[in-house]
Amino acid sequence: MSQSTEHLKGSIKNFVQEVKIDESIFKAMLSKMGFSKLDFETNLEEMSEGQKKKVLIAKSISEQANIYIWDEPLNYIDILTREQIEETVLKYKPTLVFVEHDKTFVDKVATKIIELKNKG
Repeated sequence: MSQSTEHLKGSIKNFVQEVKIDESIFKAMLSKMGFSKLDFETNLEEMSEGQKKKVLIAKSISEQANIYIWDEPLNYIDILTREQIEETVLKYKPTLVFVEHDKTFVDKVATKIIELKNKG
């Protein structure tokens, strides 16, 4: 999952078809993260950065994969949604490699931490 949301454009329906994911799973994940019926009718480019990030997270979770790679998934995400993502990760235990600065999230979901430090 990319940190950038710049590529998100068009309707949710078109997005789902373009990325070939299950629409019902995708929408269920977005609903769990607080999307309303009105939000589902909003074009992606008109959404807030937090909503766009939720779209990317829901897309990633909706895809079948052996390993998920997330780059700062919690950017622009509110506390309630962070907790919901945390619960989902803890419940399903996907193999997940992620870069994240939210220490609380890292401490709760990571099973192994690799810390990179600048030698400068």
